[in-house]
Amino acid sequence: MTTPASSATPASDIPDEQPLFFNRDLSWLEFNRRVLALAGDEDIPLLERCRFMAIFTTNLDEFFMKRVGLIKRQVHAGIDQVAPDGLRPRQQLQAIRALVTDLEVEQTRVYQKSLLPALAAQGIEFVSYKALTARERTWANEWYRVNIFPALTPLAVDPTHRFPFISNLSDNLAVAATFPGATDDDRVYARVKVPPNIRRFITLPTRGDARHRFLLLPELVRHNLAGLFPGMNLHAQVFFRVTRMAGIQKDDLETINMLQSVEDDLKARRFARAVRLEIEPDAPPVLQRWLVDKLSLEPQDVYEQTGDAEYAHLGELWSLERPDLKFAPWKPVPPRRLSPEAGVTKSPAQFFAQLRKHDVLVHHPYESFNASAERFIAAAAADPDVITIKQTLYRTSPDSPFVENLVRAAESGKQVACLVEVRARFDEGRNVRFARQLEKAGVHVAYGVMGLKTHCKTSLVVRRESRGLRCYAHLGTGNYHPKTAQLYTDVGLLTADPEITSDLVTLFNFLTGLSAAQNYKALLIAPFNMRSEFYARIAREADLARRGRGGYIFAKMNALEDREITQRLYDASQAGVRIDLVVRGFCCLRPGVPGLSENIRVMSVVGRFLEHSRIFHFGAGQQDPCDGEWYISSADWMYRNLSNRVEAAVPVRDPQARARLAQIREVMLADRRNAWDLNAEGTYARRTPAADAPAGSPEGAGTFAALMQAATRLE
Repeated sequence: MTTPASSATPASDIPDEQPLFFNRDLSWLEFNRRVLALAGDEDIPLLERCRFMAIFTTNLDEFFMKRVGLIKRQVHAGIDQVAPDGLRPRQQLQAIRALVTDLEVEQTRVYQKSLLPALAAQGIEFVSYKALTARERTWANEWYRVNIFPALTPLAVDPTHRFPFISNLSDNLAVAATFPGATDDDRVYARVKVPPNIRRFITLPTRGDARHRFLLLPELVRHNLAGLFPGMNLHAQVFFRVTRMAGIQKDDLETINMLQSVEDDLKARRFARAVRLEIEPDAPPVLQRWLVDKLSLEPQDVYEQTGDAEYAHLGELWSLERPDLKFAPWKPVPPRRLSPEAGVTKSPAQFFAQLRKHDVLVHHPYESFNASAERFIAAAAADPDVITIKQTLYRTSPDSPFVENLVRAAESGKQVACLVEVRARFDEGRNVRFARQLEKAGVHVAYGVMGLKTHCKTSLVVRRESRGLRCYAHLGTGNYHPKTAQLYTDVGLLTADPEITSDLVTLFNFLTGLSAAQNYKALLIAPFNMRSEFYARIAREADLARRGRGGYIFAKMNALEDREITQRLYDASQAGVRIDLVVRGFCCLRPGVPGLSENIRVMSVVGRFLEHSRIFHFGAGQQDPCDGEWYISSADWMYRNLSNRVEAAVPVRDPQARARLAQIREVMLADRRNAWDLNAEGTYARRTPAADAPAGSPEGAGTFAALMQAATRLE
């Protein structure tokens, strides 16, 4: 499939002299365009394409809540500074609107011209209310009467009824009506909210065939409006949806009780300012003007959204028993070094004995999260020789086995400390509940560090052994979240390396106690030494290149935005360093510019799993690609990660583990199925496999299939 190129910054918004940096928000929207391209990719199973369409939509919702909300705050505050990409806040909003409008036109095209016909060909149909037979319409109306009508609450807006609060991302109908005998000048208005906790796709009864026929819930509500407004004359109606700002958390230094502050912020977020109004095309002008006025929006905040499309809910189709329309199920393999074949039984003592022999690198979801990271904490909780467990929790699942095992350990008399980052965006409420649950069990809970978010993913186990206390550690790139570990690619390191564990002891003392910045021998810890250590390694590669000894940098991350790091990469490129960057999301670095960055390649890999791992390699003048310095990290190269968060990067020293990381690098760089290349103009072009590319190779199958095949060979 050939995908048209796309621009990260519209040409009209780029100054005559191109800036050194792309706009991060426009670059992020281009990342979401790559997600949308997967929804239109006919080489991907059909229900997976529907899932990508839903992901594109929810991504865009979050973008408006967080990023557009932030820029609007700048405009409202009168901030008019020129950003590094040359745009002022109002110009950014204009460019965002132009790009989002373009994306939504493409979304509609993919949905109507590609997804709907393909679904219909597979017996999955969306049927309009008007197309129902008389019998089906009777059935649908009765279903509405029993299952929907009692839950609806029409809210009038008139001199005695205030305009109701419109909750974030809720589906609503606005109605204009008059009383019998009244004139149009006496028009009144009302709002009806579609219940959020009812499936959007209503399964119509079939005649025993294999088809799946659905009626959209909002459409059914629309065609039964008369029953909500008996005796009224209904003149106009329109579906709409409102997006509100996500809110910005208070400076930690302004509050004594961080937990109470987060709870207050969560309450305030519900009533945050609206930033977007989505409305049907050709909406009645009177209703559109009414909504814009009542929501305190501007005309440019209004986006047309096809009324018969429930993009965000297309994931509901996943429940259909159609394995032929999904990716073949993948079952993560147990890490070889933690398997019975390696002499590791179910005994916790055997598990820790194996870590004393050598480090274990695990690559999720190709290798089992349950048999590695989860098992590490479960073994520690069950082992009578373990006396202390410490862990950071940024995000985890509602039924988290980590919380369960920490509680079990505390109740058995072990000393357990847990830093719960209660300011993790959109998980604040859940994390507050976890914190209270852990406290009740006797776990020592810290809620974060004043002025810094704690984003590192670390666990420390202290065990009593014959020669004294020994420490074991797990450090990873992803959250301790069993569900997302099945969907995100991350790497983790299990180790008993005394230098690493000693540094981790120091880090936890900082997180839970009182200490100034400490020295770290092995770990790179933000905001203390990580930035300066990365600077030093980039500078070393530049020095090697100048002396004719090579110079190579590989960095894989989710986003690249930090200007100081970017400038040093530019300097290294000019010195002759070869730089390969795999940046899944937005990238503000401009590659391939003669005299600036011609030695820098930037690519993005998107597909079956969410590429989430952060891997860094500095060649250090070594010929063997497994040599040099390898790190895995919780941090992207973003200002917030390097300067405003507690992050950890851990060196990977085990030869087998280094070889695994080198394999990941080579597979990604060779990918011609899931990879996109970024050029100096900000254009991403999708790679296409050669006709003779081997089916199981990265060139033919892409990163995900190739790494799944590699994992099966590890069993």
